[in-house]
This record gives sequence, structure tokens and C-alpha cells, in this order.
Amino acid sequence: MAVSLQKGQKISLDKEAGTTLTHIKMGLGWDVANTKSSGGFLGGLFGGGGNDSIDLDASCVMFNSAKQPIDVVYFGQLQSRDGTITHSGDNRTGAGDGDDEVINVNLSAIPADVQALVFTVNSFTGQTFEKVANAYCRILNAQGNSEVARYNLSAQGSHTAMVMAKLYRHNGEWKMHAIGETANGRTFNDLMPSIMPHV
Repeated sequence: MAVSLQKGQKISLDKEAGTTLTHIKMGLGWDVANTKSSGGFLGGLFGGGGNDSIDLDASCVMFNSAKQPIDVVYFGQLQSRDGTITHSGDNRTGAGDGDDEVINVNLSAIPADVQALVFTVNSFTGQTFEKVANAYCRILNAQGNSEVARYNLSAQGSHTAMVMAKLYRHNGEWKMHAIGETANGRTFNDLMPSIMPHV
């Protein structure tokens, strides 16, 4: 049974999984909020002027022990330079059930100097999270795809981004910190001022 995280909560991934995790997946899912269109019949046909999709992008920023960013995985770079983190690719609508974007992490191969991985999500198209519903991030054990932890994001609001969660090393094991901090920006670069206080 996966643990359901609250904002600010920290857990040990290995303890929650009941085993030493070597490969994990960070899954991100969302739906478009069901807002009534005021565009009449044609507006209804065409999703109220094109608001029937929202392009959220998941990113993972890698930090070293000096709390400096050293690499990033996002829609423009689908693999970290060391090959330990890969991105499933850009989902521009949030359509369909299940995870819309997935970031795969080989925890056992991440270089020793990497101390933290910060996961963010931002609206590349600039739409606010008022148009987002049912947003979540979850950690899965890649071996068997069992869910270890889930963080349901109360994401709706006038912001365009969120610092979701952090994986970090502590006493030789990986832990997860549910952050859930709202921010504004179209890419991870815009979010760095919001990310740094949590590293």
C-alpha cells in the first residue's frame, strides 16, 4: 500500500517500499479542469477556444553536495549526461488515464556527488493551474511498477508552476520530501529562485 504524502512530509523510500530501491519512476498526471465554456455552441464544440488541453512539463534538476545545479532532465533534454535519469517525453494535453509524463531514475547508478533531485512541473503554454485538475506525482518501484508513494497536489490557483518534490540522500539512503510549493515560470530555469530554498 503506497503512502499518501502531505505537504512537507518526508519519508524513506526503502522503508516504504520494504526493499532497497534501485530503479524508480516519478510519474506525473493531470487533467484539464472542467470549466463551462461561455463560447456558445461553437465554443462547446471546440473546447471553449482551445482551452481543452494544457501543456504541463515535468523536469528533474540534479544538485551536488554544494547545492549547485549540475544537470537537468526535461522535454528539451530527455536524458541526463551520465545516463542515470531519463524522461518519457512531452505530453502536451494531459489526455488519457494514468501518468502523463514519467521520469525514470536509476538510483543505484547516480554519481556519489549528486545529493538531491528536485522535481518540478510548469505550464509551458503559460496557462495557470486554475485550468488543472487531479494533479499528482507518484514514486513507483520500476521493478514491478508498484506504487511506493503518492502526493496529490492541491494545485489549482493563479500560478503557472510548482516545485513538487525532492529526492535526497540522507545517511546512505534516499528519502522523499513532498514540497508542493507554487511558483511561476514556463521552464525549470524560471523556477530556480523557487527551487533553491528547498535544496
